[in-house]
Amino acid sequence: MAGSMLEIDGVSVEADEGKTLLEAARSAGISIPTLCYHPALEPFGACRLCSVEIEKRGRRRIVTACNYPAEDGLVVRTGSAEVINIRKMILELLAARCPGEERISRLAREYGVLQPRFKLEAERCMLCGLCTRVCEELVGLCAITAINRGVERRVDAPYSDLSEECIGCGSCAMVCPTGAVKDMRNIYPVTQSDLVHMEDEFLSGTRDDDLGVYSQILAGKASRLGQDGGMVTSMLASGLEKGLIDAAVVVTHREFYGAQAILADGVEEILGSRGTKYVRTSVISTLRNALRSGKRRIAVVGTPCQVRAVRRLQHQGYIEEEFPGTEITILGLFCFESFDYEALRDHTMRMFGIDLEDADRIQIARGKYVISAGGEDHSCKVRELEDDVSTGCGFCSDFVSRLADISVGSVGSPEGYSTLVVRSDAGRRLMETAEFSIAQANPEEIFKLARLKKKNAQKSFARITDGLEMQV
Repeated sequence: MAGSMLEIDGVSVEADEGKTLLEAARSAGISIPTLCYHPALEPFGACRLCSVEIEKRGRRRIVTACNYPAEDGLVVRTGSAEVINIRKMILELLAARCPGEERISRLAREYGVLQPRFKLEAERCMLCGLCTRVCEELVGLCAITAINRGVERRVDAPYSDLSEECIGCGSCAMVCPTGAVKDMRNIYPVTQSDLVHMEDEFLSGTRDDDLGVYSQILAGKASRLGQDGGMVTSMLASGLEKGLIDAAVVVTHREFYGAQAILADGVEEILGSRGTKYVRTSVISTLRNALRSGKRRIAVVGTPCQVRAVRRLQHQGYIEEEFPGTEITILGLFCFESFDYEALRDHTMRMFGIDLEDADRIQIARGKYVISAGGEDHSCKVRELEDDVSTGCGFCSDFVSRLADISVGSVGSPEGYSTLVVRSDAGRRLMETAEFSIAQANPEEIFKLARLKKKNAQKSFARITDGLEMQV
């Protein structure tokens, strides 16, 4: 592969084709500061701290090193008087905007900026764009974006409303140079440390590295019909009948779109939502509408990403501040991955000649995808559906819904039973309203899948973590 020979601060540097000035300088051990750069993301040039002076055919100008290509014969100066003055001005403005942020303060001190001359409204967000770019470019979603222009520019969820897209993976919080993302109400970033803090806040029991906090694991088979042991259906219906909850946010089948979250305040609606849907849908707007309608004792059924969103709203104080006296009980489902409905529908039609809309039952168990229609079962290995997996699932490390009050799934239980992982008093109370038979669960099966999902997520996050040291 042909490269380029250039001069940086008097040093001859050979750069591979396609490399930027920033990459070329760093390969030669020459430091250029930046706050908006990450090697796994497309260069953006937002902070402009990486400004350098280039000389090309006798003409000089200032460019941003993170997105300017290394070119043959280029002369680069990273510390000329003009470059230093530009960086000092940028750092003075950033220090005035974000006075409490250590990374900015440290860089400012290095350039002799001890007291900014400007008076700006204090912010934490420096508008570097790392959070929006990691969400879109790596995770594959657009849960967070830049809004407005000029002095009104800021970062938030689309329409400045509670996000319907955010899966709480925490990628944005990992790359944020100031920690501003974690203050935002409309998205739900959860890092590993956040996860532990919320477990301590909402749950009780023994902490396990793979299963989280729990007090009991058992297998249950309810008298009511439902997926596997029918325990979710039974707990919700019994909770309603015995007055423990006023309503439940559940996901039900939606023709042509796969699934939608609804508010069920009657047993018939609960029974109508039976069965796992295996597609991602947000529960946030349905929960908020339930709270606005006056419901205060609400059960929420969700996958790990949905559970994280609800817990984050509780942890941030949004729910209690807006709707005092609310009691939320979360039933978390085991989830290795969800599917894009249209992709899964097309794939199922190609493999089996069956439209998902005509399926009597869909189940994923023991590594197999099983669809029942017209009295017949058809199946394939789940790994054959990897191209149909929902965007972002690779960044979720939680198989067992660690932040739920009670987690439910088929893994680890005998045929026809549901595994129950009790994590809080609220989860236990709801479980005890139901009538069910108990069997022995096998936690090792759960451990195996929990560890596998965590390992897969670590591979996805490696692109972020491996580049974090390159941000400065």
